[in-house]
Amino acid sequence: MPNGILLALVAYASYSCSDAVIKSLGGQFTVFEIGFFSTFFAGCVLFFTKPRDERWRDIWRTKRPWAVQARALAGIASGMLSVFAFTTIPLAEVYALIFLAPLLVTILSTVILKEKVGPWRWLAVVAGFVGVMLVVRPGFRELHLGHLAAFANAFLAATSVILMRSLAQQEKRTTILGALVGYGLAFNGVGAAATSFTLPGLGQLVWLMLAGIFTAGGQLLQLLAVKYAPANRIAPTHYSQIVWAVILGALFFQEYPDWLSLVGLAVVGGSGLLTMVREEVRLGTVRWNPFSRNRL
Repeated sequence: MPNGILLALVAYASYSCSDAVIKSLGGQFTVFEIGFFSTFFAGCVLFFTKPRDERWRDIWRTKRPWAVQARALAGIASGMLSVFAFTTIPLAEVYALIFLAPLLVTILSTVILKEKVGPWRWLAVVAGFVGVMLVVRPGFRELHLGHLAAFANAFLAATSVILMRSLAQQEKRTTILGALVGYGLAFNGVGAAATSFTLPGLGQLVWLMLAGIFTAGGQLLQLLAVKYAPANRIAPTHYSQIVWAVILGALFFQEYPDWLSLVGLAVVGGSGLLTMVREEVRLGTVRWNPFSRNRL
């Protein structure tokens, strides 16, 4: 089990490094161009990771095509919004808003899946929103479109999780991942061509490649982690990204959260962990989703 947890921690560190690289590219390229190249390089790596019993040419053979397409479109929109958020506001604030996703899943599950939610999970939802307010503090500091983009990203991520719950047992991994990568390349490619496309220099291309490699590396490490530890033990390591947000933001972008923001981040992380613990009690395990990152 320790090996699995360690792999999961490294996976989320890899994701955070990808976020930091994307943030460093802000102002050099459009959101579409960053999305296209990071998706392309991540897809190149993930192309070689399909299960042995699946074939890429069967990617469009789906049992529930509309749900697959909806999940892919949610991923595309989420990816574009996350790139915009990371390139416009501090890392810690982006993570605080994005980590509302597990709490939004609780809300959406009652509306869409008609699940019963107990008082402890509702308490976690309220605590999570309070934590975000401590970090962002609307009315006390200037808000940007990046904050709205990060919140919308959390909503789309929650929607994606709801869709994945209904698709996980019916669709192949290559179908779900292939549709997401394919649509991402097409959408971002058209967007980049229609806006001010800038041909990357060699150094910039290396950074774009790193963004994709770090994202793909996170996916692969998660796949390895689940082989060594139960999914419900790996899931809480997701919140290690809050720590990386503070460290990377301070080291490379001179972003130093004040004590109130740190308290808010701790509250957000704690509420998310409480949500997962309650989910474990309800289902017996937390369903781990290797495609929970929607930036592809």
